Amino acid sequence: MCGIVAGVAEFNVVPVLVQGLQRLEYRGYDSCGVAIHDGQALRRARSVARVAELVQQVESGTIGSGTGIAHTRWATHGAPEVHNAHPHFSHGPGTSDAQGQSQGQGRVALVHNGIIENHDELREALQAQGYVFDSQTDTEVIAHLIDSLYDGDLFAALQQAVAKLHGAFALAVFHRDEPHRVVGARAGSPLVLGVADEGAAHYLASDAMALAGVTDQIVYLEEGDLVDLQLGRYWVAGSDGQPLSVEERPVRKVQAHSGAAELGPYRHYMQKEIFEQPRAIADTLEGVEGITPELFGDGAYSVFKTIDKVLILACGTSYYSGCAAKYWLEGIAGIPTQVEVASEYRYRISVPDPKTLVVTISQSGETADTLAALRHAKKLGMTHTLTICNVATSAMVRECELAYVTRAGVEIGVASTKAFTTQLAGLFLLTLALGQTKGKITEEQESNHLKAMRHLPVALQAVLALEPQVISWAEDFARKENALFLGRGLHYPIALEGALKLKEISYIHAEAYPAGELKHGPLALVTSAMPVITVAPNDTLLEKLKSNMQEVRARGGVLYVLADADTRIQRSEGMNVIRMPEHYGALSPILHVVPLQLLAYHTALAKGTDVDKPRNLAKSVTVE
Repeated sequence: MCGIVAGVAEFNVVPVLVQGLQRLEYRGYDSCGVAIHDGQALRRARSVARVAELVQQVESGTIGSGTGIAHTRWATHGAPEVHNAHPHFSHGPGTSDAQGQSQGQGRVALVHNGIIENHDELREALQAQGYVFDSQTDTEVIAHLIDSLYDGDLFAALQQAVAKLHGAFALAVFHRDEPHRVVGARAGSPLVLGVADEGAAHYLASDAMALAGVTDQIVYLEEGDLVDLQLGRYWVAGSDGQPLSVEERPVRKVQAHSGAAELGPYRHYMQKEIFEQPRAIADTLEGVEGITPELFGDGAYSVFKTIDKVLILACGTSYYSGCAAKYWLEGIAGIPTQVEVASEYRYRISVPDPKTLVVTISQSGETADTLAALRHAKKLGMTHTLTICNVATSAMVRECELAYVTRAGVEIGVASTKAFTTQLAGLFLLTLALGQTKGKITEEQESNHLKAMRHLPVALQAVLALEPQVISWAEDFARKENALFLGRGLHYPIALEGALKLKEISYIHAEAYPAGELKHGPLALVTSAMPVITVAPNDTLLEKLKSNMQEVRARGGVLYVLADADTRIQRSEGMNVIRMPEHYGALSPILHVVPLQLLAYHTALAKGTDVDKPRNLAKSVTVE
């Protein structure tokens, strides 16, 4: 999703800004830009190509300054064209962007993440004042609005402007008349402050990763915060404009290692991240000597004793991990569980229950829809909250009562892999902790589950060794336009995740169904041109699943089956089988999803698509 980097420094800050944009490329974008104050006027460079092309513009145009803002944009309002790219300028009433640029009349420069819901209303009012709009974006509205309110103090103008905005935003702004000042605001979209040693520079960014190698001193801005950066000093204020103390917004040391984003011997980040899963699972389970509610934070035991239901809120891949967890929570811990798509939950009338544990799942911890759903649930009186999240410093962790932080490490590929499997590991630990608290599992069962979890890294290595067989499947899939994924019970969510992966990066239309639903409609799609991928563990539903597979074969369908070794499913004409190394019981989904990740990856590779940056998608979805 969109990325912001901004700074005020005693030196040329532009190299830091463009390096920060490069560190944020993994989030997804379709245009980029940088703007600076050269001491006399505002200057900028924008591009609808990669950041590397922007760097060439900057270097050829000798753009340099101690004050600047930069941005990567993922289009919402207006196509990905240069005139819609950030930063946006306001030149004052009666002046178009082209006129203002040629005459050096830019007054306000601004970058924005998020969506302004009342931009049409504000646009009409500003046009009535004589402001000329040159883009289709909601962002240009904010630049003109701040210009219209400016009376010598940029911070005061920003404060007045944000009071008029409805929606989500993270902003960084500077003004022609205050050359060594950048101000910012956060509401519903992440923004952090980076503090350099001895006050030589201060920065704003949408992600601490953007400042890796520049500073590890980070202040996490909270909802409604305003921030003022000047040479040698900064201050943070609440929405009322009153300064907040260092205790209220402390400086935290954050290790955002840029080395984590290096490809090493792999062709793509997605491939690297698939093969990092044994390590990621091991790291996520590090320190887990036994099952105790306190794995999820102080006071977890009393919360777990209090609740009698679980509500899971998540989006995308995280939603599918929640769907799998429902089977665990109900089947092992005996707790009624509901899983909701976060983007839908707060827009319907639901029945709140204060004895519900609200569980959010998010890789970034900044997913806008999930954060909004969490806040809605809390407003309804469901105050017992817990998150499974990969970023310890994220808004999701800060806003939940309890948390389990997975340790997948930085995930660059848009299509999530290691974040998904570590989420499943965290959710299984939650299942065991709740089952223990509720007296639903014995000590022997707990011990066996823990033993199986500790063996996961070794088991995953064995699954990754199946890659050559998956590649042969991918050669077939690359010639297809559609695919059907089937699973039953606990493995239906894994089928859903497999279909999502194939869609995301190969652009092949794929759908997933519970295998028992075949005869209720999807069977009409089955022909020899429709590959049918089946997840077939040796569980209590295996014989039912075999019957469903025969339904496919009887219609001329071609099956691709991921089968446990002891299922007695044999290769034959129209029946392609990859045998999993071992049956893994309740934890089987963590193993079965890996070949589906590899299938999507190698199919996309064969088709020549942009594996890590699939079209129209972004890594961190920080807008609704």
